[in-house]
Amino acid sequence: MKKMAQIISLGMLLAGSGCHDMDRSRAVDNPAVAGKTIAMQVCSNCHGVTGVSVSPNFPKLAGQRREYLVDQLTDFKMHTRSDPNAKRFMWGFTHLSESQIDELAAYFSSQQPVMGEPGDQSLIGAGKAIYASGLPDKGVAACVSCHGQRGEGMNQFPRLAGQHADYIIKQLLVFQLNVDQRPRGEIMKAVCANMSDQDMRAVAAFVEAFPPETEAAANPPPADQ
Repeated sequence: MKKMAQIISLGMLLAGSGCHDMDRSRAVDNPAVAGKTIAMQVCSNCHGVTGVSVSPNFPKLAGQRREYLVDQLTDFKMHTRSDPNAKRFMWGFTHLSESQIDELAAYFSSQQPVMGEPGDQSLIGAGKAIYASGLPDKGVAACVSCHGQRGEGMNQFPRLAGQHADYIIKQLLVFQLNVDQRPRGEIMKAVCANMSDQDMRAVAAFVEAFPPETEAAANPPPADQ
């Protein structure tokens, strides 16, 4: 019985130690905590463990451009990105070190992105046209020029393919109406200036689903010789 009690006591001690370590892992103000640990223990609450969020209130981060994530995390830290959800959910991350920011960006950018479910096909078709060609009569530039043939993003320009449509619309409205809330958004203000609500809904529906045939059209097989 004495030996059994010792085993139980040791087990409780180890369990307690594990819980203590988990609590410490949530201390984002501790520069010794790895970015990946913060991602899995803290960021996962809203964005999912692999960056595939369920709620459109929170963007999908899986497969997002590393450079873009570094920029946005830096803006959250410095409180220069001030859209309402940034203030509510991200302004508390003021203690992230540059190393933690880079590690967080590396973790989420390396995860496998997931497309959304196709919705209204007519809306998606209209969005595809805007994405590929813009709206010349309104002075709206094509999305493809900065965000890539497959919505994969380029450098500091974010990945759009698979992103929640509602989140896309929300950010387009910020760019159009309150660009000062997104300090790197001047280019997008010019793009969004003349977009209607319907235009935004269409392009958002398209990029969320990003139908497979779009990729095939962008990369046709070589012609027979």
